[in-house]
Amino acid sequence: MKFEDGVPFVVRLEAEDRQALFESGTPLAFPVRQVILREHEPSAHVLILLSGWTKVTSAAANGYEALLALRGPGDIVGEGAVLSGRPRGATVTALGQVETLAIDADRFSALLEERPAISRKLLALTADRMRDSDRRRVQYAALNVQERLALLLLELIASHGEESDDGVQLTPGLTQTELAGSVGASREAVARLLKGLRERGIVRTGRRGLVVMRPDVLRKMVRQGNR
Repeated sequence: MKFEDGVPFVVRLEAEDRQALFESGTPLAFPVRQVILREHEPSAHVLILLSGWTKVTSAAANGYEALLALRGPGDIVGEGAVLSGRPRGATVTALGQVETLAIDADRFSALLEERPAISRKLLALTADRMRDSDRRRVQYAALNVQERLALLLLELIASHGEESDDGVQLTPGLTQTELAGSVGASREAVARLLKGLRERGIVRTGRRGLVVMRPDVLRKMVRQGNR
């Protein structure tokens, strides 16, 4: 599983197109845990993320919240609703301090017409995200909840891990509810699994977040599930 595309949208653009994109935006900052785009609301702008990380979620009618992706520096969010003219299909929330550029929907649409190369790169990004989502569904179908959680933690190590004295610190600081939404399980189920991992010395949880101390054991769990 991979939460964010390996090559952010801004990095894909040629220098002139990137500059035109930046010149079209207005700086906008968000504090920790603030919702920056809300599901079902009308679309008025897109956001280019300059710094900080966000989570993309969607809520079911019963209140269950699924974590769809993590988006960070160089990524674009909110473009789907602008292009389709429909309400926003997901909620985007700041995981830490986030700095962005907000581009008005009309200006963004005009920019895509003026610079076809940006449109092509955006289309390629959309295709990559869809392919990643399809791959994740196939991969998860073959695993149980414990194996899906192990796979998730390994992916977070690769994309958001920082070495610490006793293991790898996961920098996004996801809650148990958010982890549960990532693996399609209840918060209670994930809490029980994390407790078991803690008791075995595989992970450590605390106020600073989650530290993976034995990624080798997590890799064994995933390999067993893929047999």
